Amino acid sequence: MSIAATQKRGFGAVLWDYLTTVDHKKIGILYLIGGGFFFLLGGLEALFIRIQLLVPENDFISAGLYNEMFTMHGTTMIFLAVMPLLLGLMNYIMPLQIGARDVAFPFLNSLGFWLFLFGGLLLNCSWFLGGAPDAGWTAYTPLSLQSPGHGIDFYVMGLQLSGAGTLIGGINFLVTIVTMRAPGMTYMRMPLFTWTTFVTSVLILFAFPALTVNLFLLMFDRMFGSAFFDVALGGNTVIWQHLFWIFGHPEVYILILPAFGVFSEVFPTFSKKRLFGYTAMVFATILIAFLGFMVWAHHMFTVGLGPVANSIFAIATMAIAVPTGIKIFNWLATMWGGSITINSSMLWALAFIPTFTIGGMTGVMLASAVADYQYHDTYFVVAHFHYVMVGGTVFGIFAALHYWWPKMFGRILHEGMGKFTFWTFFIGFHLTFFIQHFLGLMGMPRRYWVFLEDQGLDTGNLVSSIGAFLMAIAVIVFLINIIYTAAKGTKAPADPWDGRALEWAISSPPPYYNFKQTPLVRGLDPLWIEKMEGKGKVTPAEPVDDIHMPNSSFVPFIMTFGFFVASFGFIYQVDHSAWLIAVYVGMGIALGAMAYRSLKDDHGHHVTKEELEREAD
Repeated sequence: MSIAATQKRGFGAVLWDYLTTVDHKKIGILYLIGGGFFFLLGGLEALFIRIQLLVPENDFISAGLYNEMFTMHGTTMIFLAVMPLLLGLMNYIMPLQIGARDVAFPFLNSLGFWLFLFGGLLLNCSWFLGGAPDAGWTAYTPLSLQSPGHGIDFYVMGLQLSGAGTLIGGINFLVTIVTMRAPGMTYMRMPLFTWTTFVTSVLILFAFPALTVNLFLLMFDRMFGSAFFDVALGGNTVIWQHLFWIFGHPEVYILILPAFGVFSEVFPTFSKKRLFGYTAMVFATILIAFLGFMVWAHHMFTVGLGPVANSIFAIATMAIAVPTGIKIFNWLATMWGGSITINSSMLWALAFIPTFTIGGMTGVMLASAVADYQYHDTYFVVAHFHYVMVGGTVFGIFAALHYWWPKMFGRILHEGMGKFTFWTFFIGFHLTFFIQHFLGLMGMPRRYWVFLEDQGLDTGNLVSSIGAFLMAIAVIVFLINIIYTAAKGTKAPADPWDGRALEWAISSPPPYYNFKQTPLVRGLDPLWIEKMEGKGKVTPAEPVDDIHMPNSSFVPFIMTFGFFVASFGFIYQVDHSAWLIAVYVGMGIALGAMAYRSLKDDHGHHVTKEELEREAD
């Protein structure tokens, strides 16, 4: 079906198209919409926290609601906002960068998205059904074990669904990159964003099972009376911390490495230079991922692992600064002597370097076990964490959205509003979090509902809250920019930035089959090589012929809906055994959908050579 035909359809047809799509680009857009919605929700929760801490002894919200707010803010931002936004970018861009027509398993790709979305909705249903989780985003036992109500149960089931979706996505990306690269695209010719997608997927593959196991153990403890974490019955609460951080620390790199990939695309494009030290950047990415897995216990210095264990984990943690430093020097060297264009995307990338460097330096400070005994659970940790996650990942997402928006939607975001968004957010971010380093050093604990007067904390908290409101204004302007661009934005050509990788070789937005002919890759930056030789477009690796594409399917949505219904049954069967009916019905729907998918032959369809020749390039 042509793009033009798609645009002429009514709202109902478009809605059905997105409910049943298996196209990696549309699923990428769905991830961006879903992640964007939860980003706004998590941001709203952050504003409630900052309003509560605006003045001493404030009673804007109750202590219990405050616990729910910071728990849901952290959980939402990590699991439901930032990671899905990155998965959306990976989904849309990576197959284009390797010259593929889709991901390896389109059906599973759709299933992964719906699992994420229904998991996020399930978690947020807790707000309306008796109370949200209130034990922090880490849900440490025994606190989470003893938390009354069903808030933690929604946390367990919601994250199980979303986590399964993420694991499916990671496996899919791995297989896609290994098996579907265009002819000539060796591993050492892949763009850095594809490389970081690859390494991130490996991290997802090994990290998420630890979270899944942990959540199952907590689920059995809370819902079925087992005692994995109950000390009184012979359990061990520290096991939760180990398993959580075996997942949780790689998770930081699952979030930051794709952002590194984005910056490695933005800097060369807007500096008109090849990425400096490509090989070193690839191996630095792999080394960061490896070390990221080895240092989970630095979150547990105060647990009492002993001086030997603490020393080993401290040194390993500090070692991560080396490959990260290699990356930062290579980005600077890429710009050195280049013809630099300063636009919205480049501003986010430039701002990332000093911001993330501050986050890295405070990370090295926290890696010192002796010092960590002082910093632990103070606002210093909050400041460090946000400098890494927001200053690294969120800056990267904004850079990516401004950079790839023309490719995804065929229109260029308004540059004036883009720069206003950047400066407002940048100033607001540093106002919010830089001062929190000092609040932490002055002894302000994290997660506290109120602080007292005359402790020297008033001004710092006031400034921090003002900064949060500036960031909110920036996000509102960005949303206005999206609406304005959709209505009146400048139409984008195929290659608006004079790009270097394959995604810029096809129209904006791309046709649903991506490439009429699979491209032949003759080196790193394949499009740039063709431009330098005066061709302007990539050399095809095959003649124009029929293209095989997968069929759309409503089964992933139905399957996920079944798990969604069963989750309510698992949560409430503790109150009354009649809720087991929901478990049986939900699992019946899910298993029935699986059986239908297994038994029905679906061979996809072909885009004919004649249709391809009628389509515009």
